[in-house]
Amino acid sequence: MYEAFEELSTPLVADACVRLGVPLRAAPAGIGAVVEGARLAGRALPARHYGSVDVFLEAYAAARPGDVLVIDNGGRTDEACIGDLTVLEAGAADVAGLVVWGLHRDTPELVEIGLPVFSYGACPAGPVRVDPREPEALTTARFGGHAVSAADAVFADADGVLFVAADRVAAVLETARGIHDTEREQARLIRAGRTLRDQTDFTGYLERRAADPSYTFRAHLRRIGGAIEE
Repeated sequence: MYEAFEELSTPLVADACVRLGVPLRAAPAGIGAVVEGARLAGRALPARHYGSVDVFLEAYAAARPGDVLVIDNGGRTDEACIGDLTVLEAGAADVAGLVVWGLHRDTPELVEIGLPVFSYGACPAGPVRVDPREPEALTTARFGGHAVSAADAVFADADGVLFVAADRVAAVLETARGIHDTEREQARLIRAGRTLRDQTDFTGYLERRAADPSYTFRAHLRRIGGAIEE
């Protein structure tokens, strides 16, 4: 999955989901990589945090190589729920990386470790609570408005984090590849002097819209085979 995603991006995956009618589940804005340029693609390994690291250690015991630990800390901004030891242990369990609906700490150590970690940012304070554990602690993780389980895949890069049903990943990545190829050709032509307006027959679009106000640019792009918008 990582190799198939290597030359793609989360925006391309998002556009592919829209094109195929796959539910678009993006992490809330602001989730970013601790290590610049980090990328992730793999099966979701969910875990809900209740104040103790034990839930992560338990999740690692069930991890498969290449899994991505998806941590539900409720989007809290008053505590960091992971640090260097949690991330080192993830590497020891062959986990590909972590995405956190919350904060991290030990930033210099995480940068040195190099395992991809995505979160809202850093906080020096660790948890001082131990909340009651839910039965779903290791079966689903909430991430923003989305529920994520082992039946999902995770994609993450500089533009954010997406969750896609695992049984739709192959089709989504194939479609994303097609969009990528179309857009790269459009970019090449712009650099060669053929504007995007020329490529998309923008004048023809304006004329048709004048005659039919319901005619949208997205419909026009679909008719001519352009990408840009879905």
